[in-house]
Amino acid sequence: MPTTLPMAIEFRLPEGWLPARPEGLGAADVAFAAVHPQPDAGFAANITIDGEVPAGAATLAALADESVERLREVDEAAVVASRREVGSVDAPALIQRLAFSTVVDGARRDLVQSQVYLSLSDVEDPHKRAVIRLALTATAAQHDAVLDDFQDFVRTVRTDAGASS
Repeated sequence: MPTTLPMAIEFRLPEGWLPARPEGLGAADVAFAAVHPQPDAGFAANITIDGEVPAGAATLAALADESVERLREVDEAAVVASRREVGSVDAPALIQRLAFSTVVDGARRDLVQSQVYLSLSDVEDPHKRAVIRLALTATAAQHDAVLDDFQDFVRTVRTDAGASS
């Protein structure tokens, strides 16, 4: 069953992307999923959203490290291809790209996952913060072709001020 996010957000999917059931992607621990309409080698590129209220003073880098460790449960050879902190002091973010392999429909596939960690403040109580993780997973061959869509999607994500009324 999909999880819920620690705070309401709003976003707009890129043109052509279709909402999907997270558990259908093997991602039951996410709050939202969407798939690209044109699979590559039997794998549909997907965007997922999940989030948490970090414990204590957990940094975005520490949360990203935890994500890498979870991925290494699937592929112990998973690597962090790149990572950088972006944003501002008031709205920090972290971007990382991971490379890994997994079996899809009986065949091993090289996949790339781009993750964006957004630290968002609660609309009603700015002292409360949540971290929203946005992830694009695609085959290594298709990743760069769908990356612009993902970047466009990330730019539309914001807290949903109307959800608290």
